[in-house]
Order: sequence, then structure tokens, then C-alpha cells
Amino acid sequence: MIADTPMAYVESLEAARRQTETQWQVRAAAMSGEGSITLVADAGEDGSKLCGLMRVVLKHPQNPEKPVQAVLISVYVAPEHRGLGLADELLNESCKAAAEELRAERIELGVHEENVRALAFYRRHGFEATGASRPYPQDTSKLELVMERHLP
Repeated sequence: MIADTPMAYVESLEAARRQTETQWQVRAAAMSGEGSITLVADAGEDGSKLCGLMRVVLKHPQNPEKPVQAVLISVYVAPEHRGLGLADELLNESCKAAAEELRAERIELGVHEENVRALAFYRRHGFEATGASRPYPQDTSKLELVMERHLP
């Protein structure tokens, strides 16, 4: 995933490869924790071929003066499934799960300022730039733009 879309992740392939088995197990356990939903699209009878995934987590800390917020992270669609509607389906289901299961009223995400395709995709799905940005972790001379969408 990181190898074919490095701009979409906050860690480099090299950093991911340095993770120990224990660190990966901790990450995997966190993916199934409360306040977190991971949607996976797979192919094959045994589910062994990953086609795509999206993960939604509750934002921490929550601002008690604002509606409950979720954050979309870990967005991936395998190259052979791009442009076929899978990303649309995963994003629609992710937003639905954030609203229904996490009770979030807004969903936020960060996208690399030069990832034109992702920016257009999120805009098409009702996300708007908040005006906020932060240094992109892999290259702090670049920015990660914050986008947000109201959930029904």
C-alpha cells in the first residue's frame, strides 16, 4: 500500500518496515478498539486479496463545545481497483458508519497538498477545506490540508 501510494501515508515505507512484530500487533489491536471502525474490501473466497480499506476513528481529544467528530485515516484502494467505484463505496460506507456507529456529526481528514486526485475525490463527496493545514510528516516543507464534511 505505502509503496504504490506513498503520498497518502504519514509514514514512509522504510519506517513501516522498521516496525517490529509486536508494534504491528499493537497497531492491529488498536484498529479493532472502541471508537474505531475499519472497512475492508477483499476478493476471493478466502478473503485473501485486499482490494481496499478505510478506517474511521473518533477524534481525540473531542472539543465538548463542538459536535462529535471522527477522522478518516488509512485510506487505500489497490491499483487494479482504482477508478471503478470502490473508493466511492468505501467512503460512503465509512461516512455512514461514522454517523451511525460512532455517532459523529462531522468527519475530518488530511490530504497532501499536491494530491490533486484525492482532493478532487473528497470535494466530490462533500468535503470542504477548513483552511487549516499542518506540516506533512514525511516532508515538512509540504502541507497536509484539513478537509471536513457534515454527516447526516
